[in-house]
Amino acid sequence: MGARFFIKKDPQLLKELTQSELIFMKKVAKFVFNFDTEEEAMVVARSLDPEIKNKIPKTDVKVSLSDKTFLLEIQANDISSLRAACNSYLRWINTALAVKKTV
Repeated sequence: MGARFFIKKDPQLLKELTQSELIFMKKVAKFVFNFDTEEEAMVVARSLDPEIKNKIPKTDVKVSLSDKTFLLEIQANDISSLRAACNSYLRWINTALAVKKTV
């Protein structure tokens, strides 16, 4: 399992926004997974399909698949909804990889 994720923060952007603007902005988390094989990336993408169709409340989810790279972007109105959605999706990805490993 060669999956890695990156978190990018832009402190300059945060300095330019007022506190009231930050409250109404959607919170976003992006995860980029670089897998060892295209098959591994496809297994994860397919396993998340039912979860994406049955939306988590207060969130929007976008996914894309390109060769061995799987991108997951989660947007939410508040940080607690974002955290809950991130935890759920990361757990589902981990479960899909564990099942694939045992099959």
